[in-house]
Amino acid sequence: MERITFSSDLTLSRLIYGMWRLGDDTDTSPAHVEAKIQSCLDQGITSFDQADIYGGYAAEAVLGGALRANPALRNRMEIITKCDIVAPAGRYADTRVKHYDTSRAHIEKSVEHSLQDMAIDHIDVLLIHRPDPLMDHHETGAALDDLVTSGKVRTVGVSNFKPWDWELLQSGMKTPLVSNQIEISLGEIASFTNGDLAFHQRQGHPVMAWSPLGGGTLIGAEGQMGAVLDEIAAENGVDRSAVAIAWLLAHPANLMPVLGTNNLERIGRISDALKVRIDRVTWYRLYEAALGREVA
Repeated sequence: MERITFSSDLTLSRLIYGMWRLGDDTDTSPAHVEAKIQSCLDQGITSFDQADIYGGYAAEAVLGGALRANPALRNRMEIITKCDIVAPAGRYADTRVKHYDTSRAHIEKSVEHSLQDMAIDHIDVLLIHRPDPLMDHHETGAALDDLVTSGKVRTVGVSNFKPWDWELLQSGMKTPLVSNQIEISLGEIASFTNGDLAFHQRQGHPVMAWSPLGGGTLIGAEGQMGAVLDEIAAENGVDRSAVAIAWLLAHPANLMPVLGTNNLERIGRISDALKVRIDRVTWYRLYEAALGREVA
């Protein structure tokens, strides 16, 4: 499995297992969660994506159950998590309105919750989950810097940030932001032309692609998209999802798809995307299907 450098002492696997639905499974036992982790590790997928809000602020604790049961797993994993969304659920059930909180107090409290819930002593990559219109970039940046200095967080980045949001936060920090996690798939192609991806590609920032299967819609796609996916899948002996992920992997920005499923069989096939050959013409055939027309 290809590794992507985030810092001088931290690399992540090119494919990332997303845990946003971890708490939604009918079986959340430590043994079943460990089976998912082990299936990923067997494929060379060592990076795991979480967020405090996932599962109504419960998914991190589900992962923590597995890590408490088998602490040795932690040394084979890189853990990504996020903070700043406050929604009326879980420990924030009494909040009056969903909002974002990038204050120092909230970020520090969220990190402590995450460390405790996941039974870990540090977070490998901490992301600010959503741009906060009320963000004081000096306060937020200093809080993130201090978390890195403390050793509780190894690197920091963002999620769903536009280039100007990234530059604002970075201007208030000493620590470099390492990555942006944005929605990219054959069902969400705007970032290829609106400047979001170009901004990071120019500066060499790794970009994590969330919902790379369009929330599952690509698996059931019909019309031109379905036909092209099926043709390429048949040629490579894989399923549609592997083709859709391979399309992202073929981009020169070194995109890192974040794939989430609770199905052990599907988890075991995540790395099938590495078997698919996507040349320039094939890439554009899929892009054309995503556009619904030929390129101008």
